[in-house]
Order: sequence, then C-alpha cells, then structure tokens
Amino acid sequence: GRYDFHSTDLMVDWALARGMKVKGHVLCWHVTTPPLVEDLTPDQVREQLRRHIFTTMGHFRGRIKIWDVVNESLAPDGTLAENVFLRKLGPGYIEQCFRWAHEADPDAFLIYNDNKVEGVGPDSPNAAKSDGFYHLLRDLVQRGVPVHGAGIQAHFNAGGTGRGRPPTPSMVKRQIRRIGELGLKVNISEMDVRISKLPPNLQQIAQRQIYHDILCAALTEPAFDGIWLWGFTDRHTWVSHFYYDDAPLILDEDFRRKDCYYALRDAMSTMAAGGVVGGSLGPYLECDYDDEGRPWGHLWMQPEPKSSAMIGEGVGDSRPDWQQDDA
Repeated sequence: GRYDFHSTDLMVDWALARGMKVKGHVLCWHVTTPPLVEDLTPDQVREQLRRHIFTTMGHFRGRIKIWDVVNESLAPDGTLAENVFLRKLGPGYIEQCFRWAHEADPDAFLIYNDNKVEGVGPDSPNAAKSDGFYHLLRDLVQRGVPVHGAGIQAHFNAGGTGRGRPPTPSMVKRQIRRIGELGLKVNISEMDVRISKLPPNLQQIAQRQIYHDILCAALTEPAFDGIWLWGFTDRHTWVSHFYYDDAPLILDEDFRRKDCYYALRDAMSTMAAGGVVGGSLGPYLECDYDDEGRPWGHLWMQPEPKSSAMIGEGVGDSRPDWQQDDA
C-alpha cells in the first residue's frame, strides 16, 4: 500500500496558515493498528513500525513539531498492556519508538500519552495506573530516551464511580508536579467532560467545575504547558459514537458557548495581570476537602455503589477505555 496524506495536508496547512500549532496524534497505538500485524514476524513488525514513524514524521517535518509518539501502552493496573507490540517486540518497543521519532525529526517535541493517569495519591481513582505512568516516564528519562513531555488525556465522566470517578484538582496538581521534577513538560491532551449520567440539574454545575478547577490546578505547576480539547462542539464528539449520547464539550450542538466555555476562560484569565493562578480554588488546590470538611465536587459527585469492588484488577488489559467496564 501507499500513504495518502491529502486530507491531512489540507487540515494542517489550513491551521498553520492561521497561526495555529498542530500536534501529531499518534505514531504508535495498538488500537488503530491493522489486524494483519498479528501475522507478521517480530522483525517485520519492527521494520513496518519504523517505516511508519519515519514516513509520517518525514512528510510533516517542519510543519508538525509536536508528536504523541506512543499512546495508551498501560493497563489499568499500571503494567504494560498485553498488546501486539508487546507480544512481538517486548517492552523495549516504547523506547525504540521514541528513538526512531527523534532520529526522524531531531527538532520535534516528543510526548508519551495515556488515559486515567491524571491524578496521584492513595485516594486517586486510578492510583496504580497513575503510578505506572510516572514510573514508565522516569525509566525512560533515566535511560536517556528522547522523551520531552507527558500527555494526561482527561476524558472525564462527571457521573463516574470507581475507576471512572474524576480525580480532584489536588491529585492532578501533584501528578503534574512529580512528572515535572523529571524534567518533562505536561499537557492535558484530550479533555472532555461527560455529564449524561448525572441528574439534569447537576450536569452544568459539574461540567463547569471540572473544566475550571482542573485547569486552574494545572496552571499552578511550572511543568504544565497547555491544554488540548478533544473537540469543540457537542455536534461532533467521539463520545456519541463510542459511549452514548452526551454533551461533553464547550460549545453546544448549535455552536453556542456553554457554561464550561466560560469556566475555561475564567481559569485562563487567572494568568493575566492582577490574577492569582489557582487562587479561586482555595484549600482544594492542596487538599481534597475544604475548611468545613466538604469534599471537592460534593454538590454533584456520585456516591460509590454499595458493592464498590473493582471489576478485576486490569492486569495487562489492552482494551481501549470505552470497552472497559468501569469507564
């Protein structure tokens, strides 16, 4: 076969002509890898993966300067997911992808990206995976692998419980801080906030608070370098195709600004002259409870079901988030 970049070229050139930055997503992700790869030998897989990275980055060199290199290589328990690349190439495939990407474009900013890794701490809904994310990045850095940044996806479900519960702002802040201490930058890479599992009177309250407070907390950390939304309007959202009908984005289906649009704007305005970054969060910036003992999100956060045991431990689970029981 051959590569056809025509449609992507149109989008990239349109964005660049209007002064926008473009991030390439993604060079290695088992979910979008064709099934035929299972029939290849390890040497063939290695060569085709290398070819794909060099071909794609070579085509966009000078135009796309930021790349998600490897995506979602971790299972829910923080171990490596049992995907085709691990089976064929072993755990070193992640390092190799970054080295190939750096060779293909030495000036590119290279990112490892994953989901449910946003919050750290014993009470974090995904503590094991968040720790695995940090340990993976630390290992890459210690071995001199050319990784420059980490993407925390932030596909949040306001009505979620168990591993589907949103992390608190202080959990996110601590995760960004410790990754920054490795010398890496951190971006919120795919943010949207699902609300349909909440009662209607709580949906906009929750969505506004999550967008606002998570970004405010992130902005207080020097390692944080940006936020990317996974779409803009509820008319075109992946959630409706992979989960259920929802309204997770900052513009409604008629492209009107929602409360969460203004929440993001208010969070970013704290960086302006006279603003205090993170100031509006009060005690929630460093703690999960306010001075009266009320937990963050108490107005809308759903209680855990009576039987709140996790379904399995997620060891080696390579399924995408939308196929997991606690998404």
